[in-house]
Amino acid sequence: MTRSLKKGPFVDEKLFRKVLRAKDTGSHAPIRTWSRRCTIVPEFVGVNFEVHNGKVFHKLFVTEEMVGHKLGEFSPTRNFRGHGGKVRAAAAAGAPAAASAGGPAKAPASGK
Repeated sequence: MTRSLKKGPFVDEKLFRKVLRAKDTGSHAPIRTWSRRCTIVPEFVGVNFEVHNGKVFHKLFVTEEMVGHKLGEFSPTRNFRGHGGKVRAAAAAGAPAAASAGGPAKAPASGK
């Protein structure tokens, strides 16, 4: 569900003040934030952020295409390692995937 147009986008006030202060001084130092829910507004374009993902801070340089998205969208919290560990390992070793997927290979049925 999206946020009501009447309310407008959520922007963390303290973070917004930090961005304005950084633009006034011309600072290029990254702004560290835990506010993943903050919407990126046009004033954020050209500013460096470090967004926390629960474990580490991910570097983020805001461009025009990011306006309207949330800061948290650019700092993934989960590390996807892929599906099918046995099949993928067998394929990497050069063995056929069918032999390693289940039991022993079945012989073809005779025609007559």
